[in-house]
Amino acid sequence: MSEFGLYFELGIDHILDVNGYDHILFVIALCAIYVLQDWKRVLILVTAFTIGHSITLALATLRIVNFDSDLIEFLIPVTIFLTAFFNLLKKERTVQASKIQTNYLLALFFGLIHGLGFSNFLRSILGKEKSIVSPLLAFNIGLEVGQIIIVAVFLIISFILVDIFGVKRRDWRMIISSATAGIALMLIVETKFLN
Repeated sequence: MSEFGLYFELGIDHILDVNGYDHILFVIALCAIYVLQDWKRVLILVTAFTIGHSITLALATLRIVNFDSDLIEFLIPVTIFLTAFFNLLKKERTVQASKIQTNYLLALFFGLIHGLGFSNFLRSILGKEKSIVSPLLAFNIGLEVGQIIIVAVFLIISFILVDIFGVKRRDWRMIISSATAGIALMLIVETKFLN
């Protein structure tokens, strides 16, 4: 397997790892207000998140920025909670009507935080690579593909429940966002930063 293919696969595996479910949870929180016909908006949202975490992932991997890893481990579930909480506050009209949402800016900003969380993992697997540009690009593309897989599964499930079985879109959003917020609160309490 080529170096690019190896890091691409590592990116996909890292995002889809159920043991590191905080990232999956964040992507679900991002998608909770959308249904299948909103797929273009969701792709923009997930890409905004990828851009954010790609920036800090590169900066931290190159050791241009340093951070307290305990603080980042605390902030990641905070971003999940805030995203889910904002979903609960949204009115259905604003979800369907607005083209550019605050979600895009939040996804970009929260992506910066999540990228710092990925950097320790990536730095450890890069070792002493001469150039990290290709591995970093491959890893980020792998992460994006993994996120798109999560989004696709979520949107298909929402299509089945909302469009076929008739669950109200508002109820679906409330259930997913409430569950996500609850899990995020448990993760916040479990972090070393609070202990």
